Amino acid sequence: MNFKLKVWRQKGPNVAGQFVDYEARDIPADASFLEMLDIVNEGLIKRNEDQIAFDSDCREGICGMCSLVINGIAHGPGKAKTSCQLYMRRFKDGDTIWVEPFRAITFPVVRDLCTNRSALDRMIEAGGYITARTGSAPEANSIPIGKVVADLAMEAAACIGCGACVAACPNSSAMLFVSAKVSHLGLLPQGQPERTSRVVSMVRKMDELGFGNCTNHYECEAVCPSEISASFISRLNRDYARAATRQAAVLV
Repeated sequence: MNFKLKVWRQKGPNVAGQFVDYEARDIPADASFLEMLDIVNEGLIKRNEDQIAFDSDCREGICGMCSLVINGIAHGPGKAKTSCQLYMRRFKDGDTIWVEPFRAITFPVVRDLCTNRSALDRMIEAGGYITARTGSAPEANSIPIGKVVADLAMEAAACIGCGACVAACPNSSAMLFVSAKVSHLGLLPQGQPERTSRVVSMVRKMDELGFGNCTNHYECEAVCPSEISASFISRLNRDYARAATRQAAVLV
């Protein structure tokens, strides 16, 4: 298969970038999108040209590093997959494919298709943890957890922190990411001691870092590779309202 690529090239965060045309030739239909970029880079190396910089790690849809916007869609066309799980058979032979980094003021471009998404880590630092001892596995029946709660917690825990929700949102909101992290821990007994401080700290850190507000576009849910439900945002709003009220009552 042969493709025409329009790839965003940018040498650094303070340098203007632009789309550059490339030819991707003789690409196997079963190659992943990242493998296709590898093949293109091999050709650039042979011609002594700068390789296209892009992030990757596990290439199994687990780590969330492969943060690409492909034809205007975070992680590319299709549902419940990351860029490394997008295969070239999804496209037609001869297609023109636009490739760019995640676009958000909180995700500054480092080089080409690589962005700095450490803002997500700083929100986790603000409260996405528990203080319960985790040195050894507890007895399975020592803390009974109902199936409904367990299933919800597991659904929220599936978030891989890729940031696609931020890139897809017109407001660059991180509400889906934060709601998943807050709900995952807030639903479980081990996360109760910090439940109030966690939601307040993470939401305030989100605002401080410059992420936008949620206005219910649901683009985040549409591109999430783990199919995290936007209903967790409602849960986050309820938890935040209760937590903020309790903190205000204590101050009074």
